[in-house]
Amino acid sequence: MLCVGRLGGFGARAAALPPRWAGPGSLQAGIRARRVSTSWSPVGAAFNVKPQGSRLDLFGERRGLFGVPELSAPEGFHIAQEKALRKTELLVDRACSTPPGPQTVLIFDELSDSLCRVADLADFVKIAHPEPAFREAAEEACRSIGTMVEKLNTNVDLYQSLQKLLADKKLVDSLDPETRRVAELFMFDFEISGIHLDKEKRKRAVDLNVKILDLSSTFLMGTNFPNKIEKHLLPEHIRHNFTSAGDHIIIDGLHAEAPDDLVREAAYKIFLYPNAGQLKCLEELLSSRDLLAKLVGYSTFSHRALQGTIAKNPETVMQFLEKLSDKLSERSLKDFEMIREMKMKLNPQNSEVMPWDPPYYSGVIRAERYNIEPSLYCPFFSLGACMEGLNILLNRLLGISLYAEQPAKGEVWSEDVRKLAVVHESEGLLGYIYCDFFQRADKPHQDCHFTIRGGRLKEDGDYQLPVVVLMLNLPRSSRSSPTLLTPGMMENLFHEMGHAMHSMLGRTRYQHVTGTRCPTDFAEVPSILMEYFANDYRVVNQFARHYQTGQPLPKNMVSRLCESKKVCAAADMQLQVFYAALDQIYHGKHPLRNSTTDILKETQEKFYGLPYVPNTAWQLRFSHLVGYGAKYYSYLMSRAVASMVWKECFLQDPFNRAAGERYRREMLAHGGGREPMLMVEGVLQKCPSVDDFVSALVSDLDLDFETFLMDSE
Repeated sequence: MLCVGRLGGFGARAAALPPRWAGPGSLQAGIRARRVSTSWSPVGAAFNVKPQGSRLDLFGERRGLFGVPELSAPEGFHIAQEKALRKTELLVDRACSTPPGPQTVLIFDELSDSLCRVADLADFVKIAHPEPAFREAAEEACRSIGTMVEKLNTNVDLYQSLQKLLADKKLVDSLDPETRRVAELFMFDFEISGIHLDKEKRKRAVDLNVKILDLSSTFLMGTNFPNKIEKHLLPEHIRHNFTSAGDHIIIDGLHAEAPDDLVREAAYKIFLYPNAGQLKCLEELLSSRDLLAKLVGYSTFSHRALQGTIAKNPETVMQFLEKLSDKLSERSLKDFEMIREMKMKLNPQNSEVMPWDPPYYSGVIRAERYNIEPSLYCPFFSLGACMEGLNILLNRLLGISLYAEQPAKGEVWSEDVRKLAVVHESEGLLGYIYCDFFQRADKPHQDCHFTIRGGRLKEDGDYQLPVVVLMLNLPRSSRSSPTLLTPGMMENLFHEMGHAMHSMLGRTRYQHVTGTRCPTDFAEVPSILMEYFANDYRVVNQFARHYQTGQPLPKNMVSRLCESKKVCAAADMQLQVFYAALDQIYHGKHPLRNSTTDILKETQEKFYGLPYVPNTAWQLRFSHLVGYGAKYYSYLMSRAVASMVWKECFLQDPFNRAAGERYRREMLAHGGGREPMLMVEGVLQKCPSVDDFVSALVSDLDLDFETFLMDSE
């Protein structure tokens, strides 16, 4: 999962943006290779030993978080933000007084970088630092930088300095493709704020942007808010499954894995019972987004949100979803029938399949058909072994090694955070990954990739190295064993490392299009692709060893695991199609033809095989409507592209160096600086159609994973 900045034109772009690898004779040639450090140590061993804590350094200087000198204390955030704001004012003056040309774009990017270097870091610290004083200082810095971003996005003089460049055809034609695209991206962000409109409309656009931010925040909080019901309304024998509060029972989720059908049914009906305030909030949010889109020149919010994506427009998205739904239909019905049979076997009195049944019964079917109890796998997946596996894969595929580096005093926010140097065999040091992998109190329960600093070419010819954080929630090691991962945790580790490599690889000239800052339906491709490697026995066999005996993980255990993932996978995918279609309709033509609940009911009947349950409103719990409004389809689209890349480049040989270099050169290399479809074409060596995307997803459902495991004995 990517954590995405909320800032507009001069902050991290709303849809994460990737890096550019420049081959011989281009940008890379002008950058000095970084020397190898003698303080680096092997990555596997570093993760299988307990952290030693801060080094005993009585006289050493405290360096500050991420090596930023000011951040050795919470007050440093104020110093860092004031420094960034002063630099911003100087750069705004420079941008407005510089004649239009490539230099304009460089100044804009430096402006973006000076704000992002504080905002991105503060965005992470405000949720992850264990000390309240640091979290509060970071929160204040985010607010302060956010206010400056709003000012910049409505600064007419600044806008006109960019407009002069883009309005001059001769000048635009002289720009290299990356510079031109970055200029257009800045302009796109400006125009979302309505800066190109007259004064009255511009004020309306600003007001709508503020209103949308407030409504989004309110809606997001409401998606997790528990519902309560009077105790006497619930059958006595199931009350103990929920939290009691006086005369009420609190329902704070769907309890999808509960074995008792009645518990799941009660949780579903109560947790999804409509809340009038949340309903009004959603309607206002959708309506405000539509008004803003129309005000700045788009027919719907979806048309605005899909600008620059692989799909390009909502018509293509709906075509993709409808075709995928048609192809899945027969398979989904078979899955639902399989679930019905299992339900009948366990509960003969009531075998009708309801929306609260699939997660539980598909798990029962998996457990019955395949012996995939996580505890059987964990001993083979020590964290050190998994990190060594990633190191082997990246080295053979891309010539990259991961080395553990001892952080300086004050550089990390918890003593168990590990710092990795990412080193290329000929290009030297590419950047740093801070691994915040272990559970602790008050840490968010999510697996995430955060950009702390984006890469860019500086004016002095040096390169600003990218810095990222990978956040997981792994169990700590015990006295008798290292940290052991379940297969799901191992896959998540590979997924998040895919994001990190996207950030590390390449050398974009511009920070605005660095790392994972690319269109949303492209951003998950590198991370999902890594899941294919994590499920290939030829890769797993390189590192999965029992932590006590050294015995390799048997091949048939990997086969069982892979096969088990196909159980009810069509029904799961059909559910994702339904969510994505609902998202498109909500952000399509307004006014909506019906209430959001009526639209939910119609869409569920069309795109999902299970009935709508009266007096429920699942859309009020659909938190992705905030961060992924009109873009929820991106998960499916990214998976389709990743599947095609896997089959084209790595299915025959997951360690193919030539294919790895092609993948880096054509796909990871260009960041947000190139049209995503051009990158996909570069790797696949053809222009894929909607039918190709659909076929890729459907063929994965039918895939006999033995083809993944060929020649691996």
